Amino acid sequence: MSGYATWTPAEAREWIAVPREWDDKYSHGVLGVVTGSQDYPGAAVLGVDAALHTGVGMVRYLGPERATSLVLSHRPEAVTIDGRVQAWLLGSGMAESPEDPQTAAWLSTALQSGHPLVLDAGAVGMAGTARGPVVITPHHNELARLLRADVADVVSAPENWAQRAADSLGVTVVLKGHTTLVCGIGGSYAITAPTTWLATAGTGDSLAGILGALVATHAKGISADAGALTQLAATAVLVHGLAADRAGRGGPFTVLALNARVPEVIAALP
Repeated sequence: MSGYATWTPAEAREWIAVPREWDDKYSHGVLGVVTGSQDYPGAAVLGVDAALHTGVGMVRYLGPERATSLVLSHRPEAVTIDGRVQAWLLGSGMAESPEDPQTAAWLSTALQSGHPLVLDAGAVGMAGTARGPVVITPHHNELARLLRADVADVVSAPENWAQRAADSLGVTVVLKGHTTLVCGIGGSYAITAPTTWLATAGTGDSLAGILGALVATHAKGISADAGALTQLAATAVLVHGLAADRAGRGGPFTVLALNARVPEVIAALP
């Protein structure tokens, strides 16, 4: 696509934060997560699981009781009480206007924190109320709603609409598809997935978790250079696609199987 560069495994490797000998769970990055709902609690499980497989000092999950129970049963290392974080992942598996007052309060606190934010699904439309650097992860329908555009127009010229969103909102955009477009202050990239089997429920939650972990481990760098979000987003998309390819070996896979392949994909980056 014109104006969109490729993103390579060698470039992605530069954006993987390997813990140093003196790092601990706080210095390696704490990701706050407000995702899931009573109707879609699995989104919370998939995103938290993906973040932990990507490598982060701690995931601090805040969500409804059912989702919290499922997160802890699958990933007992997740922390489910409020506290300090370096970045936030918001919105996966949530409605655009959550009815639960506690969830609404957590979202408001995160949006006003000034920390880097990954806004997925129900939180994509909240980009305009955020104080910190933002990356949004819409699919075509969500981007069309955000920009009050016709979905057919977005589908016919996704590169133009992704750039329009980045410019008008001042955010990094990850427009999801078989070829995912990433654009923002740091550049514009097109990453084509190595498998079409990613077209399944839950893979977007996984991508959001991977991206959230990368953002949390680079929070200090992002505060100095908001353009870093673009490279981190491109890295997340690349790792996500490679993990899916390994999980399915040319065929279908479950999202948890995709997540389980993330560590070996990261280890194999040149």
